[in-house]
Parts: sequence; C-alpha cells; structure tokens
Amino acid sequence: MCILARYHSLPSSLVLLILLVACTMGCIQSIACKPRIRRENIVVYEVSASIDQCPTIIEENSPIVLRYKTPYFRASAGVVMPPVPRNETWVVGWIQACTQMEFYNTYGDIGMSSWELPELRECRVKAISDSDGVSYPWYGNTTETVTLTGPTSKPSRLTVSMNDNFYPSVTWAVPISNSNTPMLTHITRDQSFITWLVAMNSVTKERIVLQTVRWRMRVDIAVDPDMPLGSRASLVGRPYQEQPHILNYQEPIPPNALGRPNANDAQVLMWRPRRGAPLVVIPPK
Repeated sequence: MCILARYHSLPSSLVLLILLVACTMGCIQSIACKPRIRRENIVVYEVSASIDQCPTIIEENSPIVLRYKTPYFRASAGVVMPPVPRNETWVVGWIQACTQMEFYNTYGDIGMSSWELPELRECRVKAISDSDGVSYPWYGNTTETVTLTGPTSKPSRLTVSMNDNFYPSVTWAVPISNSNTPMLTHITRDQSFITWLVAMNSVTKERIVLQTVRWRMRVDIAVDPDMPLGSRASLVGRPYQEQPHILNYQEPIPPNALGRPNANDAQVLMWRPRRGAPLVVIPPK
C-alpha cells in the first residue's frame, strides 16, 4: 500500500516495472550475501618450515646395501577458517610436489644407476605429485589435513603439520650384475620441492592457496668399496641442509601436482654404463 501510494501519480505500467526491478535487485543482493569462503576471510598464523639441523646418517649394517637417512623437513601452520555454509565441506592441508631430482649412484668407471622422473627430466611437466599415493592431492591424511563439514556456526581454529625425509637403500654391487663385489664409489642426490598450504572445497574442487614453501635436500657421499664394511662411506660437502624458504607470494599449483602418478610411482631406476646403451632396471609402477 505504501509503495503504491508513493507512486500513485505514475502510470501503472511504470509502477509495475519499478516493482519488478526492485524485486530483481533484492534477489541479486540475497545471492551476493550468501556466505562464501574467501581468502580474505581465512587467517593463517604461526607458519613454520625447517629442516632439522643434523647431518645425514649413513648406515653400513648390510653386506648388500648402504642406507642413509636425511634430516627431516617439517612444516606447520595454524589456520582460522570462517563458518562453513550448509552442504559444503572444506579440507585444509598440505600439498607437495617434486620439481627437480638428480639421484646418481656411481660405480667407479663401470657406470652409474640413476633414479629418474622421465616427465620431469624431459621438461614435459613442471612438477610431480609427492602425495602418499592414497590421499591425492594431499601429502597425507593424518596430521597433514583437517576436514570441516558445514554448517558450522562460528570460525574454526586448526593446525596442520607434515614432515618428509629420505631413507633409501643403495646396492654396494652394480645393480645389474650377478656379483656381490662392492663397486659403489659415490652417491649424489639433489631434489627440490614446493609445498603448499591449501584450503579446498571437496565438492567443487575450488582451491585457495594460503602459503607456499620451497625447499631442497642434497646428499653427497663418498664411498671406498675396498674398505671393510662399516667404514666405507663418508659425507662430503656441506653437513647441514639449506633452510626452506617461506615465500611472500603464492605460486600456482601445476595440474600434475594434484593427481596420479605420484613421484614414487613415476620414478624409474636406470643403469647408465660408461660404454653402451642405458638400461631400465626398475620401470615405473
């Protein structure tokens, strides 16, 4: 009655048009005001990323393989998520990808074995997922992620953390030989990663990158195969790892960092003799 009275002097067709526009604008405003998770509504605090300040440990307990254990990379962050709307589920956690890998085991003048990621080596992709192989795209599904299912009536405070290190075995003897004679003379490993803190809508797959960390792990071990077991190998080069870099900008996540295969399944063990053609020892899974 008040609206009609206000426009009593206008033609009825114009009044109808005004009411229609007002109704439409009201609907648009209602849609715009629907709660939505946005980056500016998410608080990230106490972000940390470090590599333990200890040298790589070499283990010579086996007559078949040498093992080494690197220090741990560790990342942690606190996140405050805004209320999650009804019918929405959000996961907050860590996604990690390998961006570069050199992993060579040298056997004197005979040749070397090499763990390789062919697509990365040939620059066909920018990164390979480093997921646990089950929880794609997440690095893991224990401390690495937290799931929030709406509706939630108030902000949620949570903490997500992860850690990573290398603990491989390298044969003393040439891997394609039937001999058990120790021939290993050097191990070189240089691997780089990007680790993202991400909030993701489980239904729409919308991703919000909250933090980006770059880190690198290097191993350099000299081996004298003529020495007795237990005293053959020693670390050379820098004893401690360079600390990770928490970036002040966010890097986009390449598609290959989000799905299969992960780095463990995609890697290939090659034998590259000093003379002759390379040979696949262990193919990708």
